[in-house]
Amino acid sequence: MDHSITSRGIFELLNLVGTFAFAVSGVMKAIEKEYDLFGILVLAFVTAIGGGTIRDLLLGISPVAWLNDNRVIYTIFIATATSTVFFSLVSKVQRWLTFFDAIGLAIFTIIGINRGIEKEFNEMICITLGTLTGTFGGVIRDVLSGDKPLLFRKEIYALACIIGGSLYFFARKMGILTHISEVLCIVIIVTIRMLSVRYNISLPIVRQPQQK
Repeated sequence: MDHSITSRGIFELLNLVGTFAFAVSGVMKAIEKEYDLFGILVLAFVTAIGGGTIRDLLLGISPVAWLNDNRVIYTIFIATATSTVFFSLVSKVQRWLTFFDAIGLAIFTIIGINRGIEKEFNEMICITLGTLTGTFGGVIRDVLSGDKPLLFRKEIYALACIIGGSLYFFARKMGILTHISEVLCIVIIVTIRMLSVRYNISLPIVRQPQQK
């Protein structure tokens, strides 16, 4: 079997899984904010494709990737329908929103990194693209829902992408197969994100000195 075909198939599968996960997180946020059905669909849509769209625009890719892939649209509709129907079950466990967000964050980070590798950018730029791809869908979701974006809070969010991306390149340099390195990157990002929420681990906040 052609290795390039296999790699592309895995890449496309990851993209759909990440799209589904981020769409679900958008739906859950929309229902939490009591949006109507159209608002739910819009928030699911922008959460799922926001980061990738911004990345492709920065790379000068036109049209952006999802415009040429109907499967992305179908995946968003399926994710919206299923998570809306079963929201009453999922919403009983608040961690589900964080979990789906973490999965989308991790998968889109590795997708963004691979986009950078395809363009032959250096490692730092690739990790930046991965972080942007992973985080900006959530940023748009939070802005539209009236919340302070997770990216700008003290929570471990973008840092998880940076650590995961850095370890991905380290694993490749150590001779670990690319697919295994990608899985490790995803697992590391999800783990860091979930542990940071579970144990309230955060970055320090720079506060304005109080005037006397």
